[in-house]
Amino acid sequence: MTASPEIEPAPTATPTQSIESNYQADTEAEATVDWRPIVRRYQKPCLRKSTWQICNTFIPYVGLWALMFFTAQVSWLLTGCLAVLAALFLVRVFIIFHDCGHASYFSSKRANNVMGFISGLLTLTPYRHWRWQHAVHHGTAGNLDERGIGDVWTMTVEEYKSASMFQRMQYRFMRHPLVLFGLIPLGLFWVYQRFSYRKASRADRNSVYWMNGAIALYVVGMTALFGFWPFFWIQMIVTGVSGGLGVWLFYVQHQFEDTYWSSGETWDYTSSAMEGSSYYKLPALLNWFSGSIGYHHIHHLSSRIPNYHLAACHHAEPYFQQVPELTLSSSLKSMSLRLWDEEAKKLISFSDLRKSA
Repeated sequence: MTASPEIEPAPTATPTQSIESNYQADTEAEATVDWRPIVRRYQKPCLRKSTWQICNTFIPYVGLWALMFFTAQVSWLLTGCLAVLAALFLVRVFIIFHDCGHASYFSSKRANNVMGFISGLLTLTPYRHWRWQHAVHHGTAGNLDERGIGDVWTMTVEEYKSASMFQRMQYRFMRHPLVLFGLIPLGLFWVYQRFSYRKASRADRNSVYWMNGAIALYVVGMTALFGFWPFFWIQMIVTGVSGGLGVWLFYVQHQFEDTYWSSGETWDYTSSAMEGSSYYKLPALLNWFSGSIGYHHIHHLSSRIPNYHLAACHHAEPYFQQVPELTLSSSLKSMSLRLWDEEAKKLISFSDLRKSA
């Protein structure tokens, strides 16, 4: 396995040709592409862009909470609509949090940590602990032998066949769209993020406790302004919608039919990024709210690229454009994909499994 992608990775293996014919690339041309010097050109943060992004994200988000304070006393329907809009801005807040975790948002480590903690408070996520989990995801994405931290649990066909009835029912329940994109986001940000992994360092575990304390103060302050139940319901809408969208973005950019999974020494960092991460081609407005995270293959090639440079890097080299492309309509198919078929080298649905049996 290559080094953690928190530092610019230096894999030695060349990109592999995808099994599926939808990769319209010339094999010889692929083999000669050295993508590392290309992505390095886009790794330097721009203070002006970062500052402007903070302004056009945090100011509207705080402003929407101020509006909801007044509308909650007049119309809960209007408050609910404002909460949904606030949720979209919170997705953008999380992208800033995410970039700080990769040390890609500011040149200053201290600035990244401070902004990461502030945005972590708004997204109810312990910054340092999450940073460690997400680094594990980048270093192991698509590796069948390294599942379990920072990913959406995916079973292989053989694992599912050999599982007990209870394990199968549990897996089916967890992978149901209403659970995965409805219940789990609330549980993830309200409950799961309140606890730490034993494998994490002591400093990372302590960051969870510090964040829990900060969230407690946040809740007390907002309760004093709104009252507990009005604040509770507004926060539930904001967290539920933003969390559902965030989980969907994370899910669909790795869980598509012709994605990449491998194991042992056959796992390759570049192949994992280029074949196991999609280019999610979103409409301009949704791309703005999601911080261009749809260029996910670029992000996995180099996590040190700020979100506002991802699109430019994608268009800088034809090789970067030879990745699985998803649209809003085509991505919906991913909701039915549940199991990795190691023989067919693709994700399949439970109905596909029944048909093959």
